Formats: sequence, C-alpha cells, structure tokens
Amino acid sequence: MRGFKKKLLVLFKVCVSIFILIYVFRQVDKSNIYRIIKQADKIYLLLAFFIFLLQYAIGVLRWQMLLKAVKINLSIKRVIISFSGSVFFSLLPFVSVIGGDIARGADLAQHTQRSKEVITTVFLDRLSGYVGLVLLAAFAFMLGDIQDATTLSFLLAIILVLVFILLVLFNKSLFSFVNGFFRSSETGGIKDSLKNIHHELHIFRHQKSVIIKNLLLSIIIQACSPIIWIIISLSLGIKSQPLYFFIFTPIVGAITMLPISVAGGLGIREYFTGLFFTRVGIHNDMAVAMSLVNSFFVIIAGVIGGLIYVFTVHHRRMQYNPSP
Repeated sequence: MRGFKKKLLVLFKVCVSIFILIYVFRQVDKSNIYRIIKQADKIYLLLAFFIFLLQYAIGVLRWQMLLKAVKINLSIKRVIISFSGSVFFSLLPFVSVIGGDIARGADLAQHTQRSKEVITTVFLDRLSGYVGLVLLAAFAFMLGDIQDATTLSFLLAIILVLVFILLVLFNKSLFSFVNGFFRSSETGGIKDSLKNIHHELHIFRHQKSVIIKNLLLSIIIQACSPIIWIIISLSLGIKSQPLYFFIFTPIVGAITMLPISVAGGLGIREYFTGLFFTRVGIHNDMAVAMSLVNSFFVIIAGVIGGLIYVFTVHHRRMQYNPSP
C-alpha cells in the first residue's frame, strides 16, 4: 500500500510539471524562446553558472560549520559527497528539495551513527537558508517601488510560513499541539524526528556565533540567486532594474521548494517567473527563457552531483572516526 502511494505521488509530480509546462508554452512563442536562448552571450552564461556552483560550495561550508558545532568532524571531501547526493536526488520525481535533504541526512547519519545530530544540522541548514531568503526578499521589497498586490501576497505568505516554523520550534505549547497531529504508527517516524529536532536544536542556543555566521552565509547564498538571474538576463539581452530580481527570485525560489513537481521545480519555476517579471515590463517570452536557462543550470548541477555521489562509493563506506 505504501509503495502504491509513492508511485501515485511520483505520477502526481510528473503530471504537475507536464501540465504547467504545457500551459506555459501555450502562452509563449516557442520558436522565439529558442532564438533568444540560442543567441545568448555564452560568456555571461558561463559566469552565471560559475556563481551557481559557487552557491553550492558556500552551502557545503555552511553545513560543515553546523556539523562541527555538534562535534561531528568530517573532512570537507566527505561533506561534499553527501551534499552532492542531495543535489542529485532533489531532481528525481520521487524526491524533491526536501527529499534531497533527507537523502544527505540519511547518508551521513549512517556514516557517523549519529542520526539525531545529523538530521538536526540538515534541518537547521535548510531553515537558515529560508530565513536568508525571506530577509532578502522583504528588504528588497521595502527598497523597491512595486505596488503589486500579488507580489505582496506571496511575500507575506512566505513570511508567515517562516514565522509559523519559528513559533513551532521555540514555543513548547505550539510544538506539542502540532506534533500531536502525528499519532498513528505510519507517522511515528515523523513524530519522533520532530521531537529529536526540537530537542537537539537547544544545543545551538549556546552557540550564537555559529548561528550568526550561518545566517550570514545564508544571506550570501540567497543573494547569489538574483545575481545569477541578472547575469542570465544580460546574456539574453533583457534590461530591467536589478532590484526586481532581488524581490522576485527569492519568492520563486520559495515556491519551487514545494514538493509538487519534478527536477527541482521544473514548470512551477517557469510559470511564476513569467507571472512576476511580466508585471515589471519583461516580455513573457524573455521571462520564460530566463527561467529555462536557470532550470538547465539546476539539472546540470544535479547531474554533476550524481556523478560525484556515484563515483565516491568507497568514501561513503569508510567508517567514521570522530576526533578525540
């Protein structure tokens, strides 16, 4: 029965991506998009992809910092291996961005035999990234001159999600209430995981410097995304205010984190990129072309991550020897 549910979920994600892509491509001139991408400035694209990979490199350092905070001292090479696996698995139909996080957590948990601490670092790593995303989008929106109800609504939605998560984590009554929904044997794993995360997070209450550094790295990572999109837009000949990218791309990034499509948000990214950027004068064909280039980066990074993960089986099987 559980296997059937997983297959049904995969089918749902594939259908969502296909249906949204069909809808998006019906609204644009496909031959024009092909022409736009074909004529892109290759130097700009290479620069954008370099910064795209740089995001992942900073992400590895951010996660390693959290691992060291819980006394899990691993080489940067071993952290890269698990992180690369998560980048690859997040593309698969039966996984997602969240599923990729679960994959890297499971990989290191098995390697170190310290599942509670590892899972907590993965959760905190993702949470700090989301905090950085929300802060960046909110700050850019306040600086901008966008008077658009749709943009404001989505921004408020991702802010409210963050506020809710933080309240659940740091309010015992609300945490007990939410965790109370997971009672059956089928959700026992989720219930236990939430309790473990809630308990292990208290370790970081006395490591404020780690949290601050982690948040700063998260802001840098999130700031890279709009810069990448700006460079992609320049490669395609799009001219727009840079501030718009700092408002829209974090919102689009938050939406694509939802586990309802395949390949890291394929389809959803294209639809919402068009939805937001056409509101500031960018033609829909151009907006979709930008998004397709970014989706291509996501897929290429996932393939690279998969190759790293596959060709490092020996390192994943090596026994963890904690430092004294």
